Amino acid sequence: MDVEELPNVGPVAAEWLRTAGVGTVERLREIGPVAAFLAVRESGESPSLNLLWALVTGLRGEHWTSLSDIEKQSLKVEVEDAG
Repeated sequence: MDVEELPNVGPVAAEWLRTAGVGTVERLREIGPVAAFLAVRESGESPSLNLLWALVTGLRGEHWTSLSDIEKQSLKVEVEDAG
């Protein structure tokens, strides 16, 4: 399944993900949302953390606003530690 079919991922984010080598939901699951977010950043784009929220919740089948503040903080730390 193409990443564009994932809830919360629109055409721009899907193009960023494809450019970064994460064109399918299967690939996204394989590497995880944080690594996919970092891959988009490393490809030259400047995504906001909303992309990360969208990827995490999209994989769950939830709306991106369902992510709790605690989860957001944990993901921010994970991004900072990794990049």
